Amino acid sequence: MHFSELPLDKSILKAIKETGYDAPTPIQEKCIPLVLENKDIIASAQTGTGKTAAFALPIIEKLIWHQNSKKKGKKIRALIVSPTRELAVQIQDDFKTYAKYTNLRTTVVFGGTSIEPQKDVLKKGVDVLIATPGRLLDLRKQDILSLSHIQTLVLDEADLMLDMGFYDDVNKIVKVCPKNRQVLLFSATMPKKVLQLANVILNNPEKVEVAANSSAAKNVNQLLYYVPRKKKLELCLHLLRNTVKGSILIFRRTKFGVDKLESSLKKNGYNVTSLHGDKSQSARQEALNKFKNNDVNILIATDVAARGIDINSLDAVINFDLPNIPETYVHRIGRTGRAGESGNAYSFCGADEMNYIKTIQQLIQKKIELVEDHPYPMDKNTKAINHKGSGSKSTNTKPGKKKGRKSANSKKNKKRWY
Repeated sequence: MHFSELPLDKSILKAIKETGYDAPTPIQEKCIPLVLENKDIIASAQTGTGKTAAFALPIIEKLIWHQNSKKKGKKIRALIVSPTRELAVQIQDDFKTYAKYTNLRTTVVFGGTSIEPQKDVLKKGVDVLIATPGRLLDLRKQDILSLSHIQTLVLDEADLMLDMGFYDDVNKIVKVCPKNRQVLLFSATMPKKVLQLANVILNNPEKVEVAANSSAAKNVNQLLYYVPRKKKLELCLHLLRNTVKGSILIFRRTKFGVDKLESSLKKNGYNVTSLHGDKSQSARQEALNKFKNNDVNILIATDVAARGIDINSLDAVINFDLPNIPETYVHRIGRTGRAGESGNAYSFCGADEMNYIKTIQQLIQKKIELVEDHPYPMDKNTKAINHKGSGSKSTNTKPGKKKGRKSANSKKNKKRWY
């Protein structure tokens, strides 16, 4: 199919042509007609499938007849809620690209920066708003914006949104939108909590799935290394010296782990930067720009910080820490081997992660190739550590205080980074 076969305005087709795309991706081909028919949608789509255009193009088409409204008379008619600032900015860039030859106004709002400039833009009137949940609700609480004219509500990266604790915020946002609004829910994975949310907020939705969640990237060579946890750094340095070259994305589970690895690699002379939620917005953008512009060739990140970021021409992914959610593994390795190019994924597995490998291999329905010939092998008699009953809860509890329960002051002082 060619884009010209879709019922899109000439101004949109002109903008698409300038991007160099001729044919819609599978997610676009399936979603665009459904959005134009005002259907609610629940779509399973990973980053890199073209899902932003799958909702941006039909939303722009539906709003074109509002484009000549006086600026101050413009109402927010499309709302896209995104879990992270980086993803929100990326969505805003896509909307500006596709609405280039229209008079539609779009803007993006997120926390971590001054609220005043965002207020000024909103007061001038916009058609499309892209927002992170916290800042959106803050602005609404201050009566800076109204959601009473929303025609289409998009929840992007819904699984990540809920993992980050936004379930209540999302429900609040949905409740203040008109009852007859259209809802489009996009999620890389479909855990129970996403399906539960969908059951509550979607009306007779169309289900769209462009690829099975278990399908690992076909062009990615997957390799597995069993290694004692204390030897992971040495193994990483060994691979960087001898095997892994080019543009590399390294995943760690925690912010502390990201900082620690960045420091170690810098001491060993590597050009490296990092991305995680405790960094300021400007620092995160600077890190991303350095990596995209090849000023550094190694980016270390947590899953939350890296989610939704579009990075092209990635040569390799290193899973320094394995994810406890198997779908996250598929999402990570899908960052490389794109657009017909080949890529490599190297996974380090300690004794405490052996059960994770089992569930990952069950999901992708294949055994990951094991590399035994390396300098830091794990003892073959090592048994998997059972995580049942363990977790990140603190064991240093005072008498009378429940384990893992945060104090009221701790909750009060908790910083929001979104």
